[in-house]
Amino acid sequence: MTNAAVHVEGQQHSLHTHLHDALASKATHTEGQQHPIKLYLVVWGWLFVLSTCSYLVDYFGLHGYLRWSLILLFMVLKAGLIVAVFMHMAWERLALVYAILLPPVLVLVFVAIMVFESDYTHLIRVIFFGSPT
Repeated sequence: MTNAAVHVEGQQHSLHTHLHDALASKATHTEGQQHPIKLYLVVWGWLFVLSTCSYLVDYFGLHGYLRWSLILLFMVLKAGLIVAVFMHMAWERLALVYAILLPPVLVLVFVAIMVFESDYTHLIRVIFFGSPT
């Protein structure tokens, strides 16, 4: 019986050691990846510069396609920085990036196709129904 008691006690000590090691390794995994504060400060700086450029488009009174192209460009760049760094998409798996970023890109492609097709549809309706006189 004493051998069995020593054996059980040894197993308990071994189990306790494994449990302690597992909890210690889990604690290091739950902390996650730490990024340097410099990265966030640089991104904040770029966001400030891009926001200033977006404001300057209105300040200088640009009009037409140039204005909207610049505003949309600055907006997409700011959104890209925010998604990449603050939402940690730059460090995610490629499959997750595709799952999140690919659908909006495809929606934009389909919207562009509809814009190009709208002129054709309008022309056909004008020809078929005749212009109002």
